[in-house]
Amino acid sequence: MSITALLIDDEPKAISILEDKLKRHCPQVQVVGSSQNPTEAIELIKNLTPQLIFLDISMPGMTGFELLKKFEKPDFEIIFATAYDQYAIEAIKHCAIGYLVKPIDNDDLVAAVHAASENIIEKSALAKNRQLIENLGVQKFQKKKIIIPATSGLEFVSIDTITHCEGVDGYTKIHFSDRKPILSSSSIGHFIKLLNHADFYQVHKSFLINLNHLERYLNEGYVVVTGDHTIPVSRSKRTDFLQHLKP
Repeated sequence: MSITALLIDDEPKAISILEDKLKRHCPQVQVVGSSQNPTEAIELIKNLTPQLIFLDISMPGMTGFELLKKFEKPDFEIIFATAYDQYAIEAIKHCAIGYLVKPIDNDDLVAAVHAASENIIEKSALAKNRQLIENLGVQKFQKKKIIIPATSGLEFVSIDTITHCEGVDGYTKIHFSDRKPILSSSSIGHFIKLLNHADFYQVHKSFLINLNHLERYLNEGYVVVTGDHTIPVSRSKRTDFLQHLKP
């Protein structure tokens, strides 16, 4: 599958390096243009309608996020490029959008392009980009949404409705306060990283709980969360967990 791509980065050297890496490792990507100027890039996107955009986040005058907000219907797949920026990376990961940390690793690039190719086929870019824009305007972690690839498609769920995540045979069952659970093909480790925040605590190798839904701690080494779910707390984690709960 051939993919048309546009490269946007304020550093010409970064564009040159990325273009070379794409030629060597991702020959299916056809670079149709590049730009160091975000304002010019907006016009290029409109005129060239690329399927995939490699977009630097930190650019003078306009960030990659601000550029995205300029489009009413951002229906192109994006792979963000960034130096280490935890806030940016978390925002992108929550919306299941691709990203690369500079300097770009060849294997990471190939994996990101492969994922983008599948997303282009599924035509999920518009919904994910809109969710990212919405999340960027939300300050409270619990009020943000995450996108979960499930068996039936993409699920857009509010973090504050998640009571706990349960690892089941390499999959993850996500439980909610207001709906039936859903099963994700991602492992519990994926959600531990995705929901890496003080509001969540891994009480057991197979369980991650939302502390805002914690109702009781039982002396036998269990917690009860919303929905009357009883969850074990690993013996090795009990002391730290109780310390964590102290104000």
